[in-house]
Amino acid sequence: MTDSQRPQKSDVAKSFAAAAHDYDDVAVLQRQTADELLDRLSLVNIQPQTVLDLGCGTGRNLSFLAQRYPDAQLLAMDIAPAMLVRARNNWQQHLGFKRWLPGASRPLFIGADAERLPLPDQSVDLVFANLALQWCDVASVFAELRRVLKPEGLLSFTTLGPDTLKELRTAWAAVDKYPHINVFLDMHDVGSAMSTAGFEDIVLDVEHQQLGYATAMQMMRDLKLLGASNMNPGRRKSLTGKQRLQQVIHECEQFRINGQLPASYEVIYGHAFAGTSSGRFLGTGSEVLIAVEDIGRR
Repeated sequence: MTDSQRPQKSDVAKSFAAAAHDYDDVAVLQRQTADELLDRLSLVNIQPQTVLDLGCGTGRNLSFLAQRYPDAQLLAMDIAPAMLVRARNNWQQHLGFKRWLPGASRPLFIGADAERLPLPDQSVDLVFANLALQWCDVASVFAELRRVLKPEGLLSFTTLGPDTLKELRTAWAAVDKYPHINVFLDMHDVGSAMSTAGFEDIVLDVEHQQLGYATAMQMMRDLKLLGASNMNPGRRKSLTGKQRLQQVIHECEQFRINGQLPASYEVIYGHAFAGTSSGRFLGTGSEVLIAVEDIGRR
C-alpha cells in the first residue's frame, strides 16, 4: 500500500465515529473473527498484567478479555471518540460482571492513533487487535506495537488481505477509473513488516470468508454502517450519480450465487511475540489519555 492509497487518519476517525451507533447491528464478520481470535488465545498459556484492546470499537471484546484475564488491567483504545463512548456505555451495561469477576479492574478508555500510542515503552503484555490494523501504515504500527510490548509480550491480531471485497472492486472497475474499495496488504507484506519491527515466532494464516446479501445496495449500506466505506485518498470526491450507481449494481449481478450476492473477505490471522531486545521509539505522539468521565455522551 502506497501513501497515496492509505486512508487519512482524519477520514478513518470520522468514518468510524459516524458508524458507532449502528456498528454492532452489522458487524457480523467482526464478531466471527474476534471469536476465532479469542479461541486461538486460549491455546497460549499467558497471565498478562496489562492487556491492550487496540481498535476496541464498541467494546464488545472487553468482557471476553476480562473473563479470560481477570487480574489484568484492560486498556480499551480507539481512534474514534464516539466508539469509546459506546464502549464505555456497553461496559457499564455489563457491570453484572462483578458477580463473577469480583476482582476485575475497570478498563481505561484511551483515544489514540495506533501508530502513535500514548503508552510507555515495554508497558503491555498482550495486544489484541481485531480488524484494526488494515487502516495503518504497517511498518509504523508494528514498530509502535513492538515498542510498547514487554519483551516476549504477545501480539494477537486480524487484518484484511487484498482479496477483500473483490466482487465489488471488480464491479466498480467496470464503471469508472476511480478507486472505490480500500487497498489491503497481502500476508507476506504483513509478515515482513512484523519481522523488521522485531517480532519473533511469527505465525500468519489466511481464511477466506463470504457474507451473502440480497442486493448490492444492502451490501454497500452495511459497509457504510460499519465505517468501512471508501476512504481511499484517490476516491472521487463528488457524489455518486444515479446512473453510475445503477451500473455498478448491474455489474454486481454477475457474481450472484444461489440468490445471494457474495462479499468476500480475506482475513489474515497473526500471532507473534516481541523480541527480547528493546523496541524502537517512533515519534512523540500528541494523543491524550481520555478519562472515562471526560468522554461526552451522544
